[in-house]
Amino acid sequence: MGLMSSDDSKLKIQFTDVFKRQVRDLVNRYRRIKLDIQPVLEQLQSGDLVGDQIQNTGYKVFKVRIKNSDIQKDKSGGYRLIYYRTHLIS
Repeated sequence: MGLMSSDDSKLKIQFTDVFKRQVRDLVNRYRRIKLDIQPVLEQLQSGDLVGDQIQNTGYKVFKVRIKNSDIQKDKSGGYRLIYYRTHLIS
């Protein structure tokens, strides 16, 4: 997982080293984690704001709950994806 962008109309997503390591570690236990998070990443890449904004951070930080399809629980037993959005002026 690196930068995701296929054209200029989509946003770039940059993953932290911590995120990449945690996903890699979770793949051993939850084989479908990448399939589970992919739809959310596609929404983010298309410019949608998904999830709930985390208050009092001083930044536009959001938390998304993602269902873990490898276990029989709802989203509360799934993954949390925390992201923030920046605007770069080129």
